[in-house]
Amino acid sequence: MVQTRTIEVAVGLFVAAGLGALFVLAMKVSNLTAFTDDTGYQLVAKFENVGSLKVGAPVSIAGVRVGRVGNIGIDHTTHEAVVKLNINKEYTDIPADTAASVLTAGLLGEQYVALEPGGDIKALRAGDEIKLTQPALVLEKIIGQFLFSKAQEGPSKK
Repeated sequence: MVQTRTIEVAVGLFVAAGLGALFVLAMKVSNLTAFTDDTGYQLVAKFENVGSLKVGAPVSIAGVRVGRVGNIGIDHTTHEAVVKLNINKEYTDIPADTAASVLTAGLLGEQYVALEPGGDIKALRAGDEIKLTQPALVLEKIIGQFLFSKAQEGPSKK
């Protein structure tokens, strides 16, 4: 009887540890873990459309994560999305003519901000705005444009 009770407790602990590990994995994958690096600096970029970009999404240069999206809002005068990028402190040499794009990664369609450094000698500083931006590609718009262009061509003759 004692041995059965010990086995039940061990199995229960094993299952609890497994559920805890799945929870931690789910939080890592979904970018819901709220951690902020206050030791870096913040840049601002304005986009026509950010798609499904979320706070906490990666900011990368050449595939290397250099920061995270800190905040997403709207500029009430231009009606553009204002994205605040939290850049890690070791990346202080990002050129002033850097371009920012909202891209999609992976099968699940997670969006992130990709920075493409330019050749300017001056570097971006805390609070600077990235002027060159490319909005997110919205799949529904692309499909709609394709179907509209096919409809404009008319029926095909064979």
